[in-house]
Amino acid sequence: MLNRLARMGGSAWYWLAVLATGLSLDAVALYYQYALDYYPCVLCIHVRIWVLGFVLVAAVALLVRGSRLLLVLSHVLTVALSIGLLERAWMLLGIERGTVEGSCSFDSGLPAWFALDQWFPLLFKVWEACGYTPELLFGVTMAEALVALGMVALLITAVMTVASLAGKPGQ
Repeated sequence: MLNRLARMGGSAWYWLAVLATGLSLDAVALYYQYALDYYPCVLCIHVRIWVLGFVLVAAVALLVRGSRLLLVLSHVLTVALSIGLLERAWMLLGIERGTVEGSCSFDSGLPAWFALDQWFPLLFKVWEACGYTPELLFGVTMAEALVALGMVALLITAVMTVASLAGKPGQ
């Protein structure tokens, strides 16, 4: 089973799926922002940055699939990205439900050397304070969906990382 998962995690199809999922998530966020006028808060922008991380790691992994070491590193990075995504989504849900004390500012909190909000304001500019997220389908809010997605991503990436470490991708 681990060998099969290792082969799957080393395939171009797996990394293309990760890439497509990340691009789709960002496309949905931008649709809600620009077509439906639901503007992003700082935590939403942080989620977009974590999703961008998935896109970049997947793109690099497509190029380095021939190297077991770099492929394992790519899997480990996706676990770290999943943890970051889940933490930001959990915080967003907590603020939405009022279970987390605190508020969000209009400052992205990004350092000057990583000023995505200034370099790409159409994607990463904070437009409003945290408080609620839009409803998607069946009464599920964006924050709830992001927490579920973060958990699924963490489970999948952890399994694929273990498989890439223990399995033999070439068999």
